[in-house]
Amino acid sequence: MRRAVAPLLAVTVALVLADSAVVTLALPDILLHLDATVTEVAWVLIAYNLVLGVVAVPTAMGLVKVPPRLFSAVGIAAFAGASAWCAFADSIEVLIIARCLQALGGAFALVGCLELLVAAYGERRGVSTWVMAGVVGTAAGPFAGGLLTDLISWQAIFVVQVPFAVLAVPAALAIWTARPLAGDRHRPDLRANLTLALLSAALTAALFLLVLLLVEGWRHSPATAAITVSVVPAAALLANPLARLLRPTHAAEVGAGCLLVAGGLVGLAIPPSSDLAWTIAPQALVGLGLGLTVDQLTYRAMELRLPRAKHAAWTIGSRHLGIVAGLLVLTPVFTADLLDAQEPAQEAITALVIDAPLPADDKIALARSLGQELQGERGRVPDLSPAFDRVEVAPEDRPALGDLEAALDEQLERAATRAFRDSFLIGAGIALLALLTVLVPRRRQDRRPA
Repeated sequence: MRRAVAPLLAVTVALVLADSAVVTLALPDILLHLDATVTEVAWVLIAYNLVLGVVAVPTAMGLVKVPPRLFSAVGIAAFAGASAWCAFADSIEVLIIARCLQALGGAFALVGCLELLVAAYGERRGVSTWVMAGVVGTAAGPFAGGLLTDLISWQAIFVVQVPFAVLAVPAALAIWTARPLAGDRHRPDLRANLTLALLSAALTAALFLLVLLLVEGWRHSPATAAITVSVVPAAALLANPLARLLRPTHAAEVGAGCLLVAGGLVGLAIPPSSDLAWTIAPQALVGLGLGLTVDQLTYRAMELRLPRAKHAAWTIGSRHLGIVAGLLVLTPVFTADLLDAQEPAQEAITALVIDAPLPADDKIALARSLGQELQGERGRVPDLSPAFDRVEVAPEDRPALGDLEAALDEQLERAATRAFRDSFLIGAGIALLALLTVLVPRRRQDRRPA
C-alpha cells in the first residue's frame, strides 16, 4: 500500500505548489481567449498565491480535530473539482474564482498530505518527501505549463491535473494510521519564515518575469520558453547532492543559496544579447540557489516544532505571500519600464525605416502598417510581423524588406531586455535582503543544532 499510495500523495503536493506559477507561460493565450486585460490576467496568478498564503495556517489549525486522511481527501477532491472548473472557465472572472477555490482545496491537501506521508514513510523520510515534492513542483511549474500550452492549449494545464487528483483521493483515505497532532507547543520560527518569504519574492523574478521576457519580449514560443526555463528545476535537483558532498552548515548553505539567486538575477538583467544561451548560466545559478535554500529553510522552520502541520503551514504561507509581494512589487516596475521604452523604440524604428533601401511609396505603406501595430500594443512588446505581411513590394525589394524586419525585431528585443532589467535587479536586491536575515546572529535562546 505504501508503495502505491505515498507517491500519489507526493505528486499531489507537487501539483498544488506547481500551480503557483504553472499558468505563467499561458497568460498571453488566456489574455486573448478570455478577452481580458493585463491586470485581470495577472490576478490569475496573484489570486491563487494570495488565497494559499492566507488560508494555510488557519487550515492547519483545523487538522487538530479532523483525521488527516479525511482532511486530505476533502482538500484533494476540492482541488480536482476546481481544476476542472478552471479548464472550462468562459470568462476571466470565473477563472479567477475557480483559482481561489483551487488554492483553498490545495491548502487542505498540503497540510493533510504531510501527516499522511509521515505515517507512510516515517518522520524523516515523510517530511523530506513533502519538502522535495514542493521544491520540484515550484521549480517545474512554468516548464510544464508552457509545454502543455504550446502542444495543446492553456486549458490542458488544468485538465491533466484532474486524474492525478482523483486517484489521490482514495490514496489519502487508505492511510488509517495517521492521527491529528494536538497541542500548540512551539512558536513559529520567524527568521526562517521571513527568509523564505523574501527568497520567494526574489524567485518570482526568475519564475515569472523571465518567461514573460522570453515569450513577450523575445517572441519565443511557449514550448521554446518552457524548454529554456527547465534549467531552473534541473539545477535545483542537483543542489541537494552537491550540499551532501560539501556538508556546509545550515547558515552557510542558505547564505550561499541567497547569493546564487542574487547573482543569477543580475545575470538575467544584463544579457549581452537576446540569444537564449545567455540565460542558461544565470538560470543555473538561480536553480542551485533555490535547491540550497527552500528545503533547508522549510526544515528549519519545522524542526522539532509541534504540531508539525501548523509549522509546515507557516512555511506555505510565507512562500506564497512572498510570491504575491514579489508580483505586486515587480509587475508595476516592468510594465512602467515597457511604457517608458516605447517612445525611444518607436524613434529607432522610424529611423531604420527611413534609412532602408526601399522605394518611398513602400516606406510610406510600411510606416502606416507599423503604426497600426505599435498603436494597438500600448504597454506590451509589439509583434511587427503582421505589419510586414500586409505590405506588398517588388520581388527585387523583398531581401531589403526581410533585412529591415530582422533589424526592427532586434531593436525591439533590445528594448524589451532593457525594460526588464530593473525588475531583475530589484529581485536580486530582495535576495540580498534575505541573505541579511541569515547573517544576523541568532539570540542565544533561538539557537538550535542544525
